[in-house]
Amino acid sequence: MTEVVNVHEAKTHLSRLLEAVERGEEIVIARNRVPVARLVPIERTRRTFGVMQFEVPDDFDAPLPEDELARWE
Repeated sequence: MTEVVNVHEAKTHLSRLLEAVERGEEIVIARNRVPVARLVPIERTRRTFGVMQFEVPDDFDAPLPEDELARWE
């Protein structure tokens, strides 16, 4: 069931309303008993960067061996 709240109540109890939305509820915000907005959960999607997959080794920030450093100079 959709909960309808007035603007003053929405401002006063925003944290409680957000918790309800996180549980999947829908909140309608009304001004003078006239609905003006819906508070609904957003769809969270996992963002990817390109198609490359790789793992960062635990020692990725370890100093380079001397022979490798020499090749960079």
